[in-house]
Amino acid sequence: MTDVTSREKVLKKIRKALTTKSTQEIGDVDLESEIFTASEEPLEIQFAQNFSALNGKFVFCENETEFIENFDFFIKDNNWKNIFCLEPSIKDVLAKGKIKFSDKEEDFMSTDIGVTLCECLIARTGSIMITSKQTSGRRLPVYSNYHIVIAYTSQLLNNLKDGLKFIRNKYGSAVPSMIATISGPSKTADIEKTLVQGAHGPKEIFVFLIDDVPLTD
Repeated sequence: MTDVTSREKVLKKIRKALTTKSTQEIGDVDLESEIFTASEEPLEIQFAQNFSALNGKFVFCENETEFIENFDFFIKDNNWKNIFCLEPSIKDVLAKGKIKFSDKEEDFMSTDIGVTLCECLIARTGSIMITSKQTSGRRLPVYSNYHIVIAYTSQLLNNLKDGLKFIRNKYGSAVPSMIATISGPSKTADIEKTLVQGAHGPKEIFVFLIDDVPLTD
């Protein structure tokens, strides 16, 4: 009689499980209920706390005028140069604020500060959702040393599921070929286990959140 090894016993059980139909009834799966307990904090506060915890830089602005004032302060305080922006609406705001920038392809390789919009902000994870359908495309959010994201309070969503639903509703059947979330600057400790921030992208990420939701009584 041939001895049966432990490995053969395990394989026999696996084969039997794959060929035997389970008698267990599988009910309807609830895909809509929230998994996480909802926070009582406003979405902007949730996002600010979670994004800051990921080493992101958060600046709240009451309007676009205050954004220009804050952005201009950061430019002067950090001696930022070579600002690049492709978003038409933001270019208008920067031009009105007399902030110098370039949108010419020949200047892209020398870009130090990349200014972009985003699709939405995910409050629960402190993440920025971007897609390839944006005017800034795939390159600008990852190429520049400093990534400046201009967002509005109307773009705040609770969780990633809401973000994906927003993308589907916005683009319909023409779903972007790239949908990504940015959760703070990239990090790596591959080399001698020394943590390096910004190894695979911008050194720092700033979110300037502009309030565009009218007050209600």
